[in-house]
Amino acid sequence: MKALTWRGVNKLAVENVDDPRILNSHDVIVKILLTTSCGSDLHLLGGYVPTMRAGDVIGHEFIGEVVEVGSGVQKHRVGDRVVVASFISCGTCYYCLNDMYSLCDNTNPNPGIPEALWGASPGGIYGYSHALGGFAGSHAEYVRVPFADIGAFTVPDGVSNERALFASDAVPTGWMGADLGGVGPGDVVAVWGAGAVGQMAARAAMLLGAERVVVIDRIPERLEQVRDFIGAETLDYEDTSVLPELRELSGGRGPDVCIEAVGMEAHGTGADYLYDQVKQQLRMQTDRPTAVREAIMAARKGGNVFVLGVFGAVVDKFPLGAVINKGLTVRGAQQHGQRYIPMLLERMQRDELTTEHLATHVMPLDDGPKGYDMFKNKKDGCVRAVFQP
Repeated sequence: MKALTWRGVNKLAVENVDDPRILNSHDVIVKILLTTSCGSDLHLLGGYVPTMRAGDVIGHEFIGEVVEVGSGVQKHRVGDRVVVASFISCGTCYYCLNDMYSLCDNTNPNPGIPEALWGASPGGIYGYSHALGGFAGSHAEYVRVPFADIGAFTVPDGVSNERALFASDAVPTGWMGADLGGVGPGDVVAVWGAGAVGQMAARAAMLLGAERVVVIDRIPERLEQVRDFIGAETLDYEDTSVLPELRELSGGRGPDVCIEAVGMEAHGTGADYLYDQVKQQLRMQTDRPTAVREAIMAARKGGNVFVLGVFGAVVDKFPLGAVINKGLTVRGAQQHGQRYIPMLLERMQRDELTTEHLATHVMPLDDGPKGYDMFKNKKDGCVRAVFQP
């Protein structure tokens, strides 16, 4: 079959790879209908995740049709249209039973590397390096879906492929940030990042009752999408001083909840950003925590900060003093998609959540390298490149 593969730092290629096959009775094989680029894929492309191998199939956010079913699968049949959570979860371990699906104990067959980095291993994820399982990704004609009864969800009639696609990762990730970040009625919420995840975090905050939601970015087309499709306020951090502006918007206190949806390659301004960029390129730190620092400094006393962006290991100049002396609660997680996807598909069916606008560039899988170039460099207003095998 045809697939988009990682060939080295900033090198992708479309090539022929082996077709997936059933390996376990709980597997299904899914024919990909749509699969999309994600900001966290750019960390693979840039060489910031060192456990990639040439020929690895990337991609983890997708919708497809079931074409083959393992003998132990109960919930799916050939012909079902399904959206699949990007993290693979067994459904029976301590973490899955407590709705922390991305922390699954049983789906990463290569736990040694994350255990050395983080003290424990999360679950496996499609197309995201051998440190997280070495699973083939979704930028292909077909993909094997392990534990399909747990991670694959039938898409309701009336929900388009373009809408349901983002229920695989972007929407549950954004919703988790608002939910576990503690957003409630009357809150002022600030979101760093106007990509797909940031937009969905903002929409989730609004649906959870926030009184005011502000999204911070510098890309005009993305900020325009926030205003037009999400209905939140925006700040361009290149045109305004973010911290004073957020205090002004929140009665002088600062936001009740700050959500970081940028990750390890955050852009910024000023000396701190240049410092982070140099240290990351020299591998003296693994990540640029520009947006995390600002979120911590912006949050009101006693407020909540939730980190949604993907980070790999260690950062420098972390404002721990602000966390302690302001009494902040700081949380983070990879997305627990299985916890949210059924509810989110229902909201999509009721038009409470719309995502079609995120698919700014839809193209054949053969154009995968071009799509990632547009996505990475934000050419032509690209928010997401979506591929049709």
